[in-house]
Amino acid sequence: QVQLVESGGGLVQPGGSLRLSCAASGFIVSLYPMAWYRQAPGEQREFIAGLTSGGATNYPPSVKGQFTISRDNAKNTVYLQMNSLKPEDTAVYYCNVLRDGSSYWGQGTQVTVSS
Repeated sequence: QVQLVESGGGLVQPGGSLRLSCAASGFIVSLYPMAWYRQAPGEQREFIAGLTSGGATNYPPSVKGQFTISRDNAKNTVYLQMNSLKPEDTAVYYCNVLRDGSSYWGQGTQVTVSS
């Protein structure tokens, strides 16, 4: 049974950093493409970081150079390091995996950037 559990969200001041974690169970993260998405109030869910099984990463221009996706194979966990956070980064952040033709999501973790 595939399960993704995000953690690490919270309230941070503008310019601050957070590291989100996505603990996976039911599959091995290094064997499947993993991604992070976010959804702000009233907005569509948007892709913000991807990590292939081969280790290649990709980001949309809006967060490239600001966010970094990585994984720890020993912990079967994927991370999202977020730096120089801005109020417009406020959203619920979701972890995603594509496994055998199906897309799985975690419950999300709230990130609020505010002074």
